[in-house]
Amino acid sequence: MNQKVGIILVNYKDYARQYLQVCRDSLYNQAYPKELVNIYIVDNASSPESDNYLRTIFPEAKILPRLDGNYTAANNLGCQCAIADGCEYLVLVNMDTEMAVNWLNELIMGLTSEPNVGIAQSKILLCPSSGLSLANKESNLRINSLGNVINFLGFGYTSAYGQPDRELTGYPEIKGYASGCSLAIKKEVFLKVGGYNEEYYMYHDDLEISLKVRLAGYKIILAPQSIIYHKYQFSRSIKMIYYMERNRYLTLAIFYPFRLLWLIALPGLIMDIGLLFFSIVKGWFKEERQVYGYFCQRANYNKIIKERQKIKTWQVVPFLQIAQDFSGKIEFQEIANPILKYLVNPIFNFYWQFIKKFI
Repeated sequence: MNQKVGIILVNYKDYARQYLQVCRDSLYNQAYPKELVNIYIVDNASSPESDNYLRTIFPEAKILPRLDGNYTAANNLGCQCAIADGCEYLVLVNMDTEMAVNWLNELIMGLTSEPNVGIAQSKILLCPSSGLSLANKESNLRINSLGNVINFLGFGYTSAYGQPDRELTGYPEIKGYASGCSLAIKKEVFLKVGGYNEEYYMYHDDLEISLKVRLAGYKIILAPQSIIYHKYQFSRSIKMIYYMERNRYLTLAIFYPFRLLWLIALPGLIMDIGLLFFSIVKGWFKEERQVYGYFCQRANYNKIIKERQKIKTWQVVPFLQIAQDFSGKIEFQEIANPILKYLVNPIFNFYWQFIKKFI
């Protein structure tokens, strides 16, 4: 386990001023040998002010400035620098977090527990209050993610969200995808799958790289003793509806075999009509139009074709085998929608369980 680890954090504008100090203190307290840890902060949408702030508050970190705000490109840059500095394990972690003392130790132990483990995810708990110390966060803890679930229409959502924390043993396999809030990936696995697809920009990037890791023949596991507390805000996420929806379509276009696309065409069309109506009601029809506009550009189809071809050069597991683990339900726990719960999910789940027999 005593290998160099590169920890990659991504800042965006004033994000570090809100969250970095607590995160930094948690990193200072880690039990993993400090001489084996390199910390990289990618300053996305960098400015002289943000660069100066980062260098002042976290002088031990290597600051990597970028200008365009592309989150996936920022992760790639951090990982590439860590690899160039001799790091064998790459840890991607959100800045709006606090870590238990053994967070990194346990995460790397999970990553190295078996040769075919490609990604390990921490147990991610909801941080009940930014004013509480870790010592006072032992009661009434709730789960943010024990690994994420992939719906057959390309949606991703967290598992066990909001449930009371519970003790877990071993290293349970994650059949969906690892949450990008706190995951570790081996250097050789990252290089084999080509890192993150920068076309995703942000959102579903963790789903994308997890699918590639599984297609390459590696397991994704949960390291349940690697505890991290996440200051999660769902309302902050839904503002980026364009990337969430566009990247869902990108996932379908890049990864799904054409036969499977035909089989899910009917529920996909129904869902698209529902989302179009929902976008008009909720006031984000403009973003929905932009999604359609993206797929009206020939250059973007060329990118999709190239990515599909690239994946085939190292893929060892059939996609349809992985698709057997997809869910027929869409369970966004933060959205209490009776139509989704009592009508759409039962019908779609029945349909998916039926067509799975033919793939």
